[in-house]
Amino acid sequence: MAGSVTFESGHSDMVHDAQLDYYGRRLATCSSDKTVKVFDVVGEQHVHLADLRGHEGPVWQVAWAHPRFGSLLASCSFDHRVIIWKETHEGQWQQVYITPSTLHTASINSIAWAPQELGLILAVASSDGTCSVLEYTPAQANWSFEKLPGSHAIGVTAVSWSPPVPSGALVSSKTPGPFVKRLVTAGCDNMIKTWRCVDGVWSEQESMLGHSDWVRDVAWAPNLGLPKNTIASGGQDGQVYIWSEKSAGGWERRLVHDFRPAPVWRVSWSTTGNILAVSDGNNAVTLWKETIDGVWQQITQ
Repeated sequence: MAGSVTFESGHSDMVHDAQLDYYGRRLATCSSDKTVKVFDVVGEQHVHLADLRGHEGPVWQVAWAHPRFGSLLASCSFDHRVIIWKETHEGQWQQVYITPSTLHTASINSIAWAPQELGLILAVASSDGTCSVLEYTPAQANWSFEKLPGSHAIGVTAVSWSPPVPSGALVSSKTPGPFVKRLVTAGCDNMIKTWRCVDGVWSEQESMLGHSDWVRDVAWAPNLGLPKNTIASGGQDGQVYIWSEKSAGGWERRLVHDFRPAPVWRVSWSTTGNILAVSDGNNAVTLWKETIDGVWQQITQ
């Protein structure tokens, strides 16, 4: 794409993820070389700051916490573990939490920090077919974890949080209700599932079958308090779907595009939730936007 910048990461094997922090000033990358690297981003320059070593297998994803919690970075790996790193001094990082070896029994494929309004909470998706939620309690200064009650057969590939504000809160005359804790997960069972936490207890809400193969990624759109909940999913079957929650309950599905024979690896939303980026097996990234009549069209670049 025009304006893109390439740089030498210094990793000795395939890079699996690269994420900018909240301000766009730090970049974290992770690789099959078992390391996480942190860079300072100044214009088009990337200055290497740190190598974070601790994983014993390929590192699949990295995720920055909101800056209100300090400089925190989470990473997940084939080694069944999540490591949470904290920058203690400029360029100096230490491990502040590692998930116990008994929490997950297979590769951890995806991690996602909850909206900062909910606190310091991390959702974790694993090939062992389960998801867990890690939460930091400031009063006790410790991390706790909770397993979701059953998830996806064969394995969980991705996890994403819903916006914390109830849908419609900004266009309703009523006082906004409490923040909501909801998740969507994707799995090797060709399904996506939504989950809700009420009074500290997680339960499955909906199971949606639309894909004919593994669902590789799922992303809940920011709604900014508008009266809708929207989820995007992309799969090994080359399909990208938009799922819209109906006011009477349940979800309706709409095809964005058929990328076959290429699989779809990642889907992600713009911060306003109106543009969807899709990364496919042809190494292409395309942008999509919904028209007034509800049709999704590619944005030409």
